[in-house]
Amino acid sequence: MRQLIALPLLLTLTLAGTHALADSPRYNQVALRAEVQQSVNHDTLRVTLFAEDQDSDPARLANRITQKLNQGLDNARQVEGIRVSSGNRRSQPVYDEKRSRIVAWRERGEIILEGSDFTALSSLTGRLLSDLSLGDMQFSLSPSSRRATEDELIREAIEAFKARAEIASQSLGGNGYKIVNLNLNTQFMPPILLRSAPKMAMMADAEMASPSVEGGQADVTVSADGVIEVNLP
Repeated sequence: MRQLIALPLLLTLTLAGTHALADSPRYNQVALRAEVQQSVNHDTLRVTLFAEDQDSDPARLANRITQKLNQGLDNARQVEGIRVSSGNRRSQPVYDEKRSRIVAWRERGEIILEGSDFTALSSLTGRLLSDLSLGDMQFSLSPSSRRATEDELIREAIEAFKARAEIASQSLGGNGYKIVNLNLNTQFMPPILLRSAPKMAMMADAEMASPSVEGGQADVTVSADGVIEVNLP
């Protein structure tokens, strides 16, 4: 089931003169809603790779994990157009069956790759899987693409609201209307998380091949909610 998330209010428009009439009775008001939606291709892919191991010597374990992560970071930085960063890193004790003493340490560290070239990013991921495991792959819509889409939809939502306002005015026998208030809100689909992390990691480790990726789409929605006052003869 797809879930839509409401974002903060983008715009509230109140016509001049409303405050002056705040204490006066208001008649012939109609509440209206118009909504427009557009599907946009995801243009950003985020890949999380990790190194995980266990050892009785925590220093030796940390050194081994560090070497794997550093090697992965060095290889990833050689590919242009891909943003590379370190992710979470944590270490925890491993206890015996009675949980009375520590018998080993387990450590996990991550590197994060992000970019818009899905082919290059998938190919790089495949190469890095010789030493690292795949955590997850997450598609999203870049802020610039989302903003451009919202700006376009805002115009369409306002025009759709005005069209409905005209229909309401004519149906009531009015000779026009004025907008009392108009609120614009945006909604968008959350990013897609590809498969479960454990399953992807096992498949990638077993095949040592570049994961096949398909970005899919995000649904961007803008709604216009407002109140009009119809001018009746």
